[in-house]
Amino acid sequence: MIVTVTPNPSLDRTVEVLQLRRGEVHRAQSGRLDPGGKGVNVSRALTRAGVPTLAVLPSGRAPGGRLQGLLDVLGVPAVTVPIHGATRSNITIVEPDGTTTKLNEAGPVLTEDEIAEIAEQAVARSREASWLVSCGSLPEGMPVDFHATLVARSATRTAVDTSGEPLAAAVKAGPRLIKPNHEELAELVGRSLDSLGDVLAAARELRAGGVGAVLVSLGAGGALLVEETGEWHAATPPVAVRSTVGAGDATLAGFLAAGGTGPDALARAVAYGAAACRLPGSEMPAPHEIPLADVRVGTPQTELALTGDAA
Repeated sequence: MIVTVTPNPSLDRTVEVLQLRRGEVHRAQSGRLDPGGKGVNVSRALTRAGVPTLAVLPSGRAPGGRLQGLLDVLGVPAVTVPIHGATRSNITIVEPDGTTTKLNEAGPVLTEDEIAEIAEQAVARSREASWLVSCGSLPEGMPVDFHATLVARSATRTAVDTSGEPLAAAVKAGPRLIKPNHEELAELVGRSLDSLGDVLAAARELRAGGVGAVLVSLGAGGALLVEETGEWHAATPPVAVRSTVGAGDATLAGFLAAGGTGPDALARAVAYGAAACRLPGSEMPAPHEIPLADVRVGTPQTELALTGDAA
């Protein structure tokens, strides 16, 4: 079983418009409401893939109840920790060319007892899990080292997908896996990463510092995996993007569903991410929607040789 932890879940409303024009009234072409938050999305994708999962998350007031109801409809098992504040709502506006505008609320303020209960539930469930996956932003009041604390206390392998100071703190705790995107990785190492060679060097640096594996999502450029057993880059041909929301979460879910290590898992990760980009809102792909045959996997050194870059 794969346990996910989402400290700041959300109700995600997605609307599609022909063109977003500031200050004007728009007629939406379509709209949908999804249970959201990075860990929630990972559990949604795993559930569709038939992989046992459990989502641990706080739940507050009517929005929290609505979120729980949506997870129930999707068949996603969850452990919800009651909180006094209201679960946040996010709005995503998508244009036909895939341009995405997001309006994310900060989320509720959690008490020390609520934070402690979320951590206790996650650690307890990790004792029977193959992975504990801690994901996403932290609500106000939650310490910046929350993800790091779960890494240190977990009884199983840990994966972290977050950004900024929470990611920097988690890295110091030595998780088995981190999954930053290009921008998050650049912020983490404190320098611009202008080439695949730069990304590879940064990932190697993190591995040398105690992280077990680094899975970097590169958008249209696919993904890079640097781990103990090797280094690989994978990509697909260009896809018609409908929404990028949740694509990184689908990437992580695909990687874990395929075992969480090696080039085959990387191929599945990239296929999942590409499939998510073709779907509306933050819908997670089903197994029959995964374009695994389209994925090209090679060593980053091969890619660098083709571009004249240096590793």
